[in-house]
Amino acid sequence: MKFKTKQRKTLLFVVIISIGLFAFCNWQNNSITTSEVVFINDSIPESFKGYKILQISDLHNKQFGIDQNKILAKIDKINPDIIVVTGDLIDSNNTNIDVAMELINGAINIAPIYYVSGNHEAWSNSYDDLKSDLENSGVIVLDNEKIEIFNNNDSIDIIGVADTSFLRSDWLEYGQNVETKDLLNTLTEGSNNFKILLSHRPELFDIYSNSNVDLIFSGHAHGGQFRLPFIGGLVAPDQGLFPKLTDGIHTTNNTSMIISRGLGNSIIPLRIFNRPELIVVTLSK
Repeated sequence: MKFKTKQRKTLLFVVIISIGLFAFCNWQNNSITTSEVVFINDSIPESFKGYKILQISDLHNKQFGIDQNKILAKIDKINPDIIVVTGDLIDSNNTNIDVAMELINGAINIAPIYYVSGNHEAWSNSYDDLKSDLENSGVIVLDNEKIEIFNNNDSIDIIGVADTSFLRSDWLEYGQNVETKDLLNTLTEGSNNFKILLSHRPELFDIYSNSNVDLIFSGHAHGGQFRLPFIGGLVAPDQGLFPKLTDGIHTTNNTSMIISRGLGNSIIPLRIFNRPELIVVTLSK
């Protein structure tokens, strides 16, 4: 009898722990956090003070409620001036354009959207369809393009570069990525405006910081997937173990880069101490 009672207690303990772990993992993967940044730079035009930019990155087909209603409610409450999307809306392992477009079609009614591709768009073999749907919805696709946006009589430049998967077969050789260097030089020349760069990959920061851009929005690293206090992310695509560029803001050569931890998952289906993230950047002088 005592043995059976002990077994029941052990089983009950295991069940409680299992339920707790399931609830924790579900919260970690589905509860969106909003990170707010005030970016101060003297090159920002006067009329862009207080200008609010929302960054979305690495959705990977993830759904947040029916028709993305949960994330769209958050975006609506933030009420950004513009939205920037830094790649991997879809996942090449299980591509679902409809899920990505549910978010886009809702968000475009809140603010103008500017988008650049990620590596999963390149790997999916469905990018032409996605790009067509994005443009038909009113999204400005900035793969290797620049646009000038105005607020009153002032303007800033938003520059986008397509993911390096589109540019070359040996795209892992970042240090030799002449295409990206030359492309950025071409896109930034001839303008004295404050310049924002959208690019999926943070590991190209050395290239970005040697070009004439002021602020970069990036993603790709998924926050290091599993994060530990005082250590940070444990693993990131193309950065390996204990990567340095997984979240937050990094500055060098008067260029700052903001890295989103992203919203969804790809190969590794679980986040630990790394909830899905929206980033809100408010410009200031």
